[in-house]
Amino acid sequence: MAIFPMLSAVAGFIKVRYIVDRANIDNAVFRAHYRLTTAILFGCCILVTANNLIGDPISCITDGAIPEHVINTFCWITHTFTLPDKIGKGIGTHVAHPGVSSYVDNEDPKQFHSYYQWVPFMLFFQGILFYVPHWLWKNWEEGKIRMITDGVRGASIGQNEERVNRQKQLVQYLIDTLHMHNVYASGYFLCEVFNFLNVIGNMFLIDSFLGGEFFTYGIKVLELSQMDQENRYDPMVAVFPRVTKCTFHKFGPSGTIQAHDALCILALNILNEKIYIFLWFWFIILAILSGMALAYSIAVVTLPSIRETILLRRFKFGTPESVSALIRKTQVGDFLLLHLLGQNMNMMHFTEVLDDLSSRLHLGNNLPTAPSTLELSPMYPLDKLRLHKETEA
Repeated sequence: MAIFPMLSAVAGFIKVRYIVDRANIDNAVFRAHYRLTTAILFGCCILVTANNLIGDPISCITDGAIPEHVINTFCWITHTFTLPDKIGKGIGTHVAHPGVSSYVDNEDPKQFHSYYQWVPFMLFFQGILFYVPHWLWKNWEEGKIRMITDGVRGASIGQNEERVNRQKQLVQYLIDTLHMHNVYASGYFLCEVFNFLNVIGNMFLIDSFLGGEFFTYGIKVLELSQMDQENRYDPMVAVFPRVTKCTFHKFGPSGTIQAHDALCILALNILNEKIYIFLWFWFIILAILSGMALAYSIAVVTLPSIRETILLRRFKFGTPESVSALIRKTQVGDFLLLHLLGQNMNMMHFTEVLDDLSSRLHLGNNLPTAPSTLELSPMYPLDKLRLHKETEA
């Protein structure tokens, strides 16, 4: 399998996108879910299906009574097992390999392993799960930020006259749709909640998939690095054994059932153990970042003082009095729209928009009506909202 063309296709999730070409409709943590994490999971899925990297994923040794391809296929589609009581014993003296030794049937406990055949499917499924919140938000958002910032995104925005005209149109749009963006904002905050629940749910999903070993997996690996080489056993070998046992039953010449014990090498687990130790650390980091982003959003929704601080400190706008007046006249949905505009516009030009908006809001109904050419501008994606507003009036 040619993996490099496939990996280059996955790299499209994390390629650099310039603001002038495409608007940012979320924050960096949100993008870490659907771009970075999805690309990681899809890339890992490709790696574990690339047989040319490790050869056959399973190779079993028997006494020759069973054809090699038969025992390999049987042990792959059913399961193999190890003996947990034999893990940590002396290799070459007590056991042949970690968890592989002679045993008494129905007395020695066995740990069965059948997850390895489902690893690529699980990774692919998880990649889709991390993309779903973005897909939901993208469909909810309907390209609003892209359309209303057309011509004013990024640092380079063309002729000065065109810039001024576009900014006036943008301010008029904000005035006409004031207090009409709360449903829009609720979709964004809901998808942030989905992101947080998604990463936590995926950790529980992997833990169940690996037989309850995932949550302690990274901790055991960290503890391993602090132990003496002679007195330690690799927890990755316990979770992802490289050598296992498999039993095949068939009828003998006289019709009696014969059990054939096979020793199977799971070369695929060399990749699996590295993938899941990386995912353990990455999911921990992503869960912490997602929790912080969710706490930030909750603070934005519930505390007007936080919204004031963001305008003052991040966007360097106005004085505390002017910012406080602007926040009092806007709602959470309006603030989220302004926040997303600030991510897509040059800081100086965004400050001009806020200045113009503040002055227009303070003057109230004494302001002259904007020219009809601005109201009919194609940059407005929500003319239907304005029409609905006029109908209700």
